[in-house]
Amino acid sequence: MDTMKTTQFSKTLIAAAVTAVLVGGQLINMPAAIAKSQPAEIISLQQERSSFSTLIKQVKPAVVSITTTGNGSNMAGLQQDQFSLPELPEGSPFKEFFENMPRGSNGDQPYAVKGAGSGFIISADGYVVTNYHVISDADEIEVTMDDGIRFTAKVSGADSKTDLALLKIDSDKPLPFVEMGDSSVAEVGDWVVAVGNQFGLGGSATAGIISARGRDIQSGPFDDFLQIDAPINRGNSGGPLFNTRGQVVGINTAIYSPSGGNVGIGFAIPSNMAKNIIAQLRNNGEVSRGWLGVQIQPVTREVAESLGLKEAKGVLVASVVKGSPASRAGIRPGDVISSMDGISLDDFKDLSKRVAETKAGSSSVFIVQRDGSSRDVKIEIGSMPDEKEKLALNDSNSRSGKLTLGIQLASLTPETRKQYNVAKDSNGVLVAAVKAGSPASKAGIRTGYLINMVGQDEVSTPKDLIQYVQQAAEKKHAAVLLRVEFQGEQRFVSVKLASA
Repeated sequence: MDTMKTTQFSKTLIAAAVTAVLVGGQLINMPAAIAKSQPAEIISLQQERSSFSTLIKQVKPAVVSITTTGNGSNMAGLQQDQFSLPELPEGSPFKEFFENMPRGSNGDQPYAVKGAGSGFIISADGYVVTNYHVISDADEIEVTMDDGIRFTAKVSGADSKTDLALLKIDSDKPLPFVEMGDSSVAEVGDWVVAVGNQFGLGGSATAGIISARGRDIQSGPFDDFLQIDAPINRGNSGGPLFNTRGQVVGINTAIYSPSGGNVGIGFAIPSNMAKNIIAQLRNNGEVSRGWLGVQIQPVTREVAESLGLKEAKGVLVASVVKGSPASRAGIRPGDVISSMDGISLDDFKDLSKRVAETKAGSSSVFIVQRDGSSRDVKIEIGSMPDEKEKLALNDSNSRSGKLTLGIQLASLTPETRKQYNVAKDSNGVLVAAVKAGSPASKAGIRTGYLINMVGQDEVSTPKDLIQYVQQAAEKKHAAVLLRVEFQGEQRFVSVKLASA
């Protein structure tokens, strides 16, 4: 089992002719006629990049392999990370390795499974950066250094929205670490080197170039990936992407692969996005984001024409959350927000990113287009509500003590509706995760379900649901009746109240 994400969209690959090939770290000489046509500075650059051995020796001690142990039905990314085992001849040294790799199974029945990922140390006192999906729901996390020394790691903080996590390992001596670089100066065509735990084979290094910037692969609200052609595979997740100065410019996170292996299209979180997240996780253990409370969509040419706008730029407000900062400031559906604090919003996702980076409680000025005129609207940015709340009930008056249904809940927001494809007219509390073997799992409740009734009472927030279940526990009920909805179908299920 492995934890490299795989994207779902398709791209056309175009073959290109090359004039030089790297073999064994050496640049094969080009034919004289071709070499003469190349500028001297290009030939010099090619020779300079003929080997990355010095760079790899420099950074490799700070790159770690991460092994997670957890419950198979609850390990993040399990289904998307399945792959076919290669055909290997008898006697192959890799045959036993591949045959013993854990594979996924259908259904939600629990089974022990190990996951493999990568990470890198960013400070001598043992802070390790990796992907959230590498360690999500893991019961145990082990970090293995390049020299084979192993540490048990603890999660200092994690952020599912950007797929980043920060681990902590304790050592009696300073640890090697690498420096975060400036991804804003990384350009398409720049050389990059990926180091990581490919297929459990720790310490693997590959090289390539940055193929594109600003990729949106529909994995979250803040997508802004670097696309790279350096070969990365399952197990590279969470590992560093280095520039030629040995600085981390990206965190390898996802691949596009119809077959499950590398096809030359990988994606890395830019280091500049990660820096702020990592700092918050280190200082606070969580990420605090600004919140406006609007659902948005791009201003297309058709939208611009219908609204009488000169250009197809800005952000169209599709809906406004009642009681949100935007609602209190008078923002309405159909408004077009064209700038924030004097900075033009050319891409509609720029609004989400800029608001999220703004400190809650501070004020920002937005230019809003409405009815053919512009107006300045000052809005005090709010704090983004927590999406998940654990349903862990502590009834001090109950003989059973701490009760749990084994689910994580999320409020229905524009973001969670989009993430879980919830219909606009559906209401209730979203099931964000289900613990394998829990009462909820045994009752058939799955991630993505809505819970809209407890008994005969409707619920619309996680707190409502917790309160009703608490009341059932106080009345010594053995089970609680929940009405669940999935893909428009509704039914009641009985869930036992079990001790945690």
